[in-house]
Amino acid sequence: MTYKPMHLALAAAVVAVALAGCNREAERTDAGELSQAPAAPATTPAPAGTMPPPATTAPETAVNVTSVTLGTEAGADRSIANPTTTFGADDPVVVSVQTDGAASNVEIGARLIYQDGQVAGEERQALNTTGQETTNITFDNASAWPAGTYTVEVMVDGVRADSTSFTVQ
Repeated sequence: MTYKPMHLALAAAVVAVALAGCNREAERTDAGELSQAPAAPATTPAPAGTMPPPATTAPETAVNVTSVTLGTEAGADRSIANPTTTFGADDPVVVSVQTDGAASNVEIGARLIYQDGQVAGEERQALNTTGQETTNITFDNASAWPAGTYTVEVMVDGVRADSTSFTVQ
């Protein structure tokens, strides 16, 4: 009997399908018997001209700053009791940072910059969150704050995310 290339290709395809059905991993049950693991589910090819779906990866861990509020104290719910942008020389400066997103040990930071460019204070906190969160960073000055204009830069993992200005009188 003579085999033609078409017959060989068909025979190879039949053998491949048969071997795929037999390629199951055997497991031992508690009774010591061999059982067959279920076959992997069949996949349907995507229609011609379409892109395959993206590979499944771990969820993205991103935190976005949604707002920054300033005040002299925060309430029990971490919100600023009386928002202000004008402070007295002896007032604490509470920077309330509202975020949204999911992350583990993301660093939220705030930096106070005086009008001449000098850094008047910098604080950081680690944040673990799966949604909306409020983080408060408080700046106290042992001596009075110099009068003038300040800028608060808020950072997420060292990258500037927001800024706002305030005045000390």
